[in-house]
Amino acid sequence: MAENKLSLELNGTTLELIEADITELEADAIVNAANEQLQLGSGVAGAIREKGGPSIQEECDRIGSTPVGTAVMTGAGDLDAKQVIHAVGPKDGEGDEDRKLASAVRSALALADRNGLRSIAIPAISTGNFGFPVDRAARIMLTEIHRYLQGGTKLSKVTVALFDEETYSTFKRELRRGFR
Repeated sequence: MAENKLSLELNGTTLELIEADITELEADAIVNAANEQLQLGSGVAGAIREKGGPSIQEECDRIGSTPVGTAVMTGAGDLDAKQVIHAVGPKDGEGDEDRKLASAVRSALALADRNGLRSIAIPAISTGNFGFPVDRAARIMLTEIHRYLQGGTKLSKVTVALFDEETYSTFKRELRRGFR
């Protein structure tokens, strides 16, 4: 099977879409699609908990919580990444979801930038247990990443790590439609 991967340059930063397990990627930071209580449950968070070991949840417990649309950072335990950025996206139906998702993405990118990280991998935030429609998430996330990269950043690579072929295809289709 050919690897599903697409890269393009945006203002000196590589934007990459890839169908992959985010916990297996080489990046300074990987983003956890977190809940407000920072409890590593299932989905991406569960994989991070299993592969990264207990130190990540212990750090999250010390932080306590963070509101929807924000992000906090912990160490990465046994993962290859240096840090885990826990970005809290909205649950579908809670109201003002588009703005909250854009804010979560922007918060994660800014946190990586402020801490001198050069590469970040982001999953399709809110599309799993939070039930957010993948096509809407793709449009919002890609637009927000594009906007962020136009503002000047030290990030050399932003990877959007998509867990399955269907999600990858949706993000690829949105990327081909262009940024809006």
